Amino acid sequence: MKHYVYALLSKTNGSLYIGMTTNVHRRLQQHNIGKTRSTKKFTPYTIIYTEEWPDRISAREREKYLKSGIGREFIKTIIS
Repeated sequence: MKHYVYALLSKTNGSLYIGMTTNVHRRLQQHNIGKTRSTKKFTPYTIIYTEEWPDRISAREREKYLKSGIGREFIKTIIS
C-alpha cells in the first residue's frame, strides 16, 4: 500500500508540521478540524509538500529525516 509523507504549513502562525499517511486529503481534514492534538491550536493548515512511498517503512524513514534539522531546512527552502 502506498504511503505519503507530507508537510503542512499553518495559516495562523506559519508553523510547520511533517507527518505520514495513506490518504493525504483525509489527514489534512483531520488536522484542520482539530482531531490532531499537536496541530489543534494552529489551524487551519495547507499542504505544502508531499512525497509518495511504496511502503510504510520507507515513508517512516523519510518522515524521520524530514523532521530532523536538515530535513526541515529542505522543506523551508521549498516554501521560500
